Amino acid sequence: MKLQDWLIIIVMGIIWGGSFLFNALMIRELGPLSISFGRVAIAATTCWIFYFATGNRLPKFSRTYGELSLMGVVNFAIPFALFPLAQKFIAVGVAGIANALTPIMVVIVSHFWVGGEKATKHKSLGVIAAFAGVSILAIPALQQGGDSEIWALGLMIVATLCYGIAINWARHFRAINPTFVACVALTGASIALLPFVLVFEGMPTIQNAATYWSLAYIGIIATAIPFLIIYRLLERVGATNFSTSTFIAPISAIGLGILVLGEQLLLIQILGMMAIFVGILMIDGRLFAWFGRTKSAG
Repeated sequence: MKLQDWLIIIVMGIIWGGSFLFNALMIRELGPLSISFGRVAIAATTCWIFYFATGNRLPKFSRTYGELSLMGVVNFAIPFALFPLAQKFIAVGVAGIANALTPIMVVIVSHFWVGGEKATKHKSLGVIAAFAGVSILAIPALQQGGDSEIWALGLMIVATLCYGIAINWARHFRAINPTFVACVALTGASIALLPFVLVFEGMPTIQNAATYWSLAYIGIIATAIPFLIIYRLLERVGATNFSTSTFIAPISAIGLGILVLGEQLLLIQILGMMAIFVGILMIDGRLFAWFGRTKSAG
């Protein structure tokens, strides 16, 4: 890949890792539904501004609008609420590590998806390794009887499952302008979330400036901008190279959690992260390719 592509991938990984820090800051003042709504509403507005500013027009209304809106609920509304809810009980670094399960969930969902790619032996081993990593992350909570931490890990697993479903679903819309896909999906998520926010959390009251800045960050920098460039970047570098960002985000989340919130990095967390990373390497074939080259060289 070109140097600029590597830089984009690294920066995106750092940005996504930062979203877990800002979730942790916002959950002190806002409910998880309000955080999710603020994130998707700001991102949708940003994407629509870009869409019309670049000379695009709205296509004719069809059922595609409804399908994209529903996909937005799965891809944005639900996981964007589950992660901050889980982060009431889980450290920023652990949330970043758990998010790395997304490629694993893509493989699992794709195996059962109609027309999806079936899991190979190597990919199945990768899935087992990754869930072994999650089990390692759960050990401290199990030893201390921390039921809330176990539930929090479960919520994050559900969130990554939502990502896996949405990524497989998004293949159906390959022929559509990706900016339009992001616009409608984010708008649909916003519309779906609004009544739940009003009923269960009411009108949010923000008193801390940090909450405003956090919403701006996760809405514009961590959501709108990445989804405006992600599909274009995938065309140039391919899914395997792009998946490198999956390794960067947890490291970014861990570092920010330590620097900003004073969190501690435990050995058990490092072991869990390494197991998940090994699973990802198995899935995309890099680990077996590396062993193959090593064996041939020997």
